[in-house]
Amino acid sequence: MVAGWSIRIACRVACAVLALAAVLPARAAPVEEPTGYRLSDYRAPTPAGLTGAVTLDADGVRALLARGEALPLFVQRLDRSPTLPGAPWLLSKPYRQIPGSVWLPNVGLGAPDPATMAWFQQHLDRLSGGDRARGLLFYCLSDCWLSWNAAKRALSLGHTRVYWFPAGIDGWLEAGLPSEEATPLPGP
Repeated sequence: MVAGWSIRIACRVACAVLALAAVLPARAAPVEEPTGYRLSDYRAPTPAGLTGAVTLDADGVRALLARGEALPLFVQRLDRSPTLPGAPWLLSKPYRQIPGSVWLPNVGLGAPDPATMAWFQQHLDRLSGGDRARGLLFYCLSDCWLSWNAAKRALSLGHTRVYWFPAGIDGWLEAGLPSEEATPLPGP
């Protein structure tokens, strides 16, 4: 009698564990840091960090910016008009950014064209006053490789105080922190 009761309890526990496992999200395997740039599928889980950069959460970003130790750079991708003169950016919706950010679209693409690369370097030089030790904080959206690529690219250009915020504007807003409407700099 006791053995039958124990088997029934064990079966119920096993069923409960299986049912719970079915509704809990599966933990994704950690993403390995690649040696090069991410070239496609930019909206995907990112590595835990970036070699040479400091990875921050929302509280770390808030503290860094409160101390004035970095310039926030929003790198969300945008399309350009194929028909309008000057090929302006096409904004399909309003975007939010961390207050005081500069929006440099498309600098986080895996293989930007030479004009975008030159434009990126020119703006980094201008925004940092030519000081490669000036703190630069790169962010985009959550699970977005564009900011990882842009931060890695800034490191390759000789910038030594690079910060990466993988949770991006999504994580910033989820933390209840203030934002402002984003306006991209005119493109190259």
